[in-house]
Amino acid sequence: MLKLQEEIKNFQPETDAENAEKNSFLQFIAAFGEKVLLRENLPGHLTASAWVVNRERDKVLMIFHNLYKSWSWPGGHADGEGNLLRVALKETTEETSLQHVRVVTEEPFDLNIMVVQSHWKKGKFVPGHLHYNVVYVLEADENEPVKPKEDENSGVMWLDNGKVREYCKNDQAFGCYERIMKKIKERSL
Repeated sequence: MLKLQEEIKNFQPETDAENAEKNSFLQFIAAFGEKVLLRENLPGHLTASAWVVNRERDKVLMIFHNLYKSWSWPGGHADGEGNLLRVALKETTEETSLQHVRVVTEEPFDLNIMVVQSHWKKGKFVPGHLHYNVVYVLEADENEPVKPKEDENSGVMWLDNGKVREYCKNDQAFGCYERIMKKIKERSL
């Protein structure tokens, strides 16, 4: 957990919004400690997402998320794991069936706080909460076969960067995606 706190402290925000989210992350961890790694922490918990790009950086791998009914990045809950890069890699492999994924950024590339509405999952009510989400950039071969993890998503596909908005119906998530695509282009990753 200390390594993750250090990674977040070392994250270099580029905007006032990113700085505010970084500060919120640090306060959240200070307030709840190790509990942030568990879904049982009802106000919110840590998640990790992967922005999976092709070699040319002109496409991103997206999944159709069954719960949110929208195309989104692979990712998931920490579930006790303090190494969120490991979580992002695991979720990417599980949700896309990719076997060959390369880490582009070992440090968090983006931090965002996502509002999750109340919902039912596997017969259990889940109250509204926050996902304190850490994003890593990964690379994969767009020709490697992919398939969905049917209990979570019903589609996997590579999208041209210019088409992400057409497929992502969640404005909150798209704001993050747009910011990430801009950073990748500016940094020539």
